[in-house]
Amino acid sequence: MAQRRRTDAADRATLTPGAVAEGALALADSAGLEAVTIRRLAHELGVTPMALYWHFRSKDELLDGMADRLHEKIDAEVRRPAGAWRPRLRALLESMVAVLRTHPRAAPLVASRRTTSESGLRTTEAMLGDLREAGFSPTEATQVARHALSTVTDLVVRAREGAAPDEPGETDERRRVRGFLESLPPARYPRLVEAAAPLSACDDPNSHYAFGLDLLMSGVEAMAERRSRSGGA
Repeated sequence: MAQRRRTDAADRATLTPGAVAEGALALADSAGLEAVTIRRLAHELGVTPMALYWHFRSKDELLDGMADRLHEKIDAEVRRPAGAWRPRLRALLESMVAVLRTHPRAAPLVASRRTTSESGLRTTEAMLGDLREAGFSPTEATQVARHALSTVTDLVVRAREGAAPDEPGETDERRRVRGFLESLPPARYPRLVEAAAPLSACDDPNSHYAFGLDLLMSGVEAMAERRSRSGGA
């Protein structure tokens, strides 16, 4: 028992919350978010579970720590003169995408966990600040921010699940889908037939993210302009 206590103490001395969270992200990357448990992570890190409980008392706290770690990697310090909320918000969203692309299986944590860490607060403050400058009320800014986080997460998750795979060119499955679409009755499905090629193809990953952010930003800008015209405060 004394030996185990000494081992736990040595493990705690070599670990930090950041290192544990980083290890949990690596585990999620390789085995999926559902595989992240205190016991499994301790095995992966070569320490006892008690050494991890010293930093995170439960799996729920560990998931929060993983979300905090992702927020730490997001660049929320893009500051430009007043009135430049569009490029600031775009840069913040692009940074989010870049971070989540490195940890796609853990990406849902950014939208689902209510983080109160300094890094999480910084990211939220920056986004809300840009949206308030765009003319949204605090309630509206919160709604837009939540939808933006969900959209960014979905872009990354869908790409990992096959919406924008790295494999270029046509595959047997894509040729099969294209052939099926092209064989549809053109009088009944004219738009499906004419879009057979793009519907059966997959976007280049970079184009997938860029288009998704373009679509998101266009929606936010249109809402801001509509509010401005209606005299909203």
